[in-house]
Amino acid sequence: MKRAYLDNAASTPIRDEVLKVMINTLKSSLGNPSSVQHSYGRETRSILEESRICIAKSIKAFPSEIIFTSGGTEANNLVLRSSVLNLGIKHILTSQLEHLSVLQTILDLSIRHEISVDFISFDKKGVLDFNDMETILKKNMYKKTLVSLMYANNEIGNLLEVDQVIFLCKKYKAYFHSDIIQGIGNSHINMEQLSCDFATVSAHKFYGPKGIGFAFIRKDILKNMKPFITGGVQEYGIRSGTENIYGIAGLSEALRLSYCNLKNHIKKIKNLKSYCIVELKKIFPNIIFNGLSSHLEKSIPSILNFLYPTKPDHLFYFHLDIMGIAVSKGSSCSSNNKKNHKISHVIQSITDKYLLTRMMPIRISFGIFNEKKDIDLLVEVLQKVRK
Repeated sequence: MKRAYLDNAASTPIRDEVLKVMINTLKSSLGNPSSVQHSYGRETRSILEESRICIAKSIKAFPSEIIFTSGGTEANNLVLRSSVLNLGIKHILTSQLEHLSVLQTILDLSIRHEISVDFISFDKKGVLDFNDMETILKKNMYKKTLVSLMYANNEIGNLLEVDQVIFLCKKYKAYFHSDIIQGIGNSHINMEQLSCDFATVSAHKFYGPKGIGFAFIRKDILKNMKPFITGGVQEYGIRSGTENIYGIAGLSEALRLSYCNLKNHIKKIKNLKSYCIVELKKIFPNIIFNGLSSHLEKSIPSILNFLYPTKPDHLFYFHLDIMGIAVSKGSSCSSNNKKNHKISHVIQSITDKYLLTRMMPIRISFGIFNEKKDIDLLVEVLQKVRK
């Protein structure tokens, strides 16, 4: 049976080159990277630090600004919790469209540490209201504030107007954290240009291994950070525990390869997205795209989200899978629970409730290993399901 994997926003396939690096690292890195008393440990330490240098070079950062974590969720927790505990943050400004690892962590911090929280308003396309953002920042200008907004929305693909956010953060002396997990590897991110204070990354979104990521923390802020996980001196004393060497080596290689041919990869994925939009419009002339996902310049190339004309059925996505199509309704991090039949908080926030009683959201996410034949199979299956 023909199959098409179109859920790259959830996780991407690992590149063969990355697997090779990881396997070689598993075979060769016998020592503990903290055991620098002998050559085995020093050799493993060398892999760790060379990977850190390679990552920093790719994104135009300093090696000391890279703190390895178990993935994006831990990285978001590290940044948000450490900002409150170490930097004296008393106010957090975010949006209701963020990933749950940000929203639930902020909720927890607001309860445990009496942090005031505000949410920026947005329109039906998920576009943030920057006048509202400035009003909130001005109102709280005497509180130490952290702004947390993702670079590219993981469900509807909207690209953040980063320059506007940075301008307002600087104007009101607020710290800025950006979850760049969907953006990195799918767009050119340069930390010299993206002048945020914190950024968070997960390797399995750009053809690297699962279970590894990093937090970027500006060096002038890092000196004020205390341990997030205690019990050792790893990761500059911020995150104790023996480092995942083969995962880190895989992350480094995946990021290096992403940046090597990024222009061509973006072009390919954008062409796939354009082709998909055209083909979907042929079978659904009145198709409704969610957010700005169909706008090629204002959304990330890898994500397209639309409403499929069928009454809500939590088995709908399984039917598509049985017919060879792997897509999702939204974030995989919010799907693995007893309420997985519910529509995501992002789609509920921007979509008319009446429409959601008659239509199902579908998130298609493209990757570098997809071809036009995958889109053709998707369209064919959607037509069959509709009939």
